[in-house]
Amino acid sequence: MSAVKISDLKIFVSMFLLLIFFSCSEKGADKKSNSKTEEITSIALSNIGGQLGYYRVIKVTKDSIHFETGTTSTKKHKEWHSAIKPETWKSMTSSFKITNLDHIESSPSIQPIDGIDESFQIKTNEKSHVYVNAHSDIHYNQFARFKQELLKIIPQEYQ
Repeated sequence: MSAVKISDLKIFVSMFLLLIFFSCSEKGADKKSNSKTEEITSIALSNIGGQLGYYRVIKVTKDSIHFETGTTSTKKHKEWHSAIKPETWKSMTSSFKITNLDHIESSPSIQPIDGIDESFQIKTNEKSHVYVNAHSDIHYNQFARFKQELLKIIPQEYQ
């Protein structure tokens, strides 16, 4: 009977040590993830709508920019792609304050009344934010500055 008690004690001590080991390693993992700051990984801007089926889609990542525009009724389509420098990416993303992204609010779509909807999708290493017609939000100036930076990059014939 003493062998059973010793065996039970060994199992109990082993489980206790494993519990301590795993709880310590999880705290270490939490510290590592908290030390990494949230940063923007991509930004997409689109303008879609109108009677002619107008569209303009721009996607910017750390190393490239992709631009498409056209109208579906006339079947016109233009595309442009380019690599961008790290300094350009930094300049474009500097207009955004990541802490404000959770507080920006969208407005209703205006496509049903023949309007053009503007939508932004901002992806970070932690989450994705999508805004439609955020013109009336107090934080819209971040989007306006980003659009000004885009005008500096996109060739005139595509604007």
